[in-house]
Amino acid sequence: MVVDGPWRRTAEGAGLVDEDGHVSSTIFAEMSALALQTGAVNLGQGFPDEDGPEAVLAEAVAAIERGENQYPPGPGTLDLRTAISEHQRRFYGLQPDPQGEVLVTAGATEALAATLLALVEHGDEVVTFEPFYDAYGGLIALASGRHRTVKLRAPDFQPDPDELRAAVTDRTRVILVNTPHNPTGTVLDRATLDLIAELAERHDAIIVTDEVYEHLTFDVRHVPIATLPGAAGRTLTISSGGKTFSTTGWKIGWLSGPRELVTAVTTVKQYLSYVNGAPFQPAMATGLRLPDAAFTAIADGLRGKRDLLSAGLSAAGFDTFRPDGTYFIVADATPLGFDDAAAFCRALPELAGVVAVPMSAFCLDRHDPDYASLVRFAFCKRVEVLERAVDGLARLRG
Repeated sequence: MVVDGPWRRTAEGAGLVDEDGHVSSTIFAEMSALALQTGAVNLGQGFPDEDGPEAVLAEAVAAIERGENQYPPGPGTLDLRTAISEHQRRFYGLQPDPQGEVLVTAGATEALAATLLALVEHGDEVVTFEPFYDAYGGLIALASGRHRTVKLRAPDFQPDPDELRAAVTDRTRVILVNTPHNPTGTVLDRATLDLIAELAERHDAIIVTDEVYEHLTFDVRHVPIATLPGAAGRTLTISSGGKTFSTTGWKIGWLSGPRELVTAVTTVKQYLSYVNGAPFQPAMATGLRLPDAAFTAIADGLRGKRDLLSAGLSAAGFDTFRPDGTYFIVADATPLGFDDAAAFCRALPELAGVVAVPMSAFCLDRHDPDYASLVRFAFCKRVEVLERAVDGLARLRG
């Protein structure tokens, strides 16, 4: 039986349909399976292998023991919505109202999905930067939108202003901005953020920001677009606690912004997950209220891991691009004699006992020459795991 429907355009938007029309698994599933088969160190997927702050974990346990195990309120618990509002005011000077301007979601991905489904009509254009987090392509297609991209090229992975101006037109419904950026690790500079805000106003577009790595930056300050003059009234800010607090499996995300936009997204979101993670919501509120020193320590620990893996990749012969934030570092395999990163990643477990993912997995054109030899490695792992990976990568020398 041939089963057609929106799922197929979702798969096509995500780049999972081959030339013969067959649907394949994601490169992440393929590489993770390869890691299991070979026993290689998995630096492909971006999830930590150690727990986050004890106070956050302890509050989740306490919430379960208090019996907070049933449906929470649809928009999220008031305490968590208040903590999100406090967080936005404390770090950025924003003041969303917990009653109507903050929505708790099943991770940032659900927030993105509900937003696009709520706001994008058939044929509306959604502009993202490329490479892009792989969910974007599938979600834009599911919402029947048209995906337009602006390239981020090595070595700095900042967009060309003229290309950005050309991409945003009166057909643009949403400018989807991911900064700090996965997969490149770049933090978009202020000139780019100002230009995005200017273009959104000129073309009456909505800005949707994915800021899940907002606290994981290294010597570069994250600036939310919503803080720029005139931008707050057309910006939905999306984030989550999974990356900051090493609790990716909890799937507690949120968005904030103008009441009318949040209402639109809430209308769709309530028919997706409805609610989720009752005992994790008070735990996330605890995390957001940790002192500044805790956030600094989290970023500092990750910076040390970045530097360890970066040095190991350079010593192994890669050209590396030092990230300003996130969990990821991009390396070029060309100096090692590989111009096809996908083939290289499939061989890497045997060559070095390490798994990574090709940057082509984050592109509309899987054969784009700008990214053909680039590989993404995740450094959000225990130090001893990264040291084992570095030892394996050293086998590539020569």
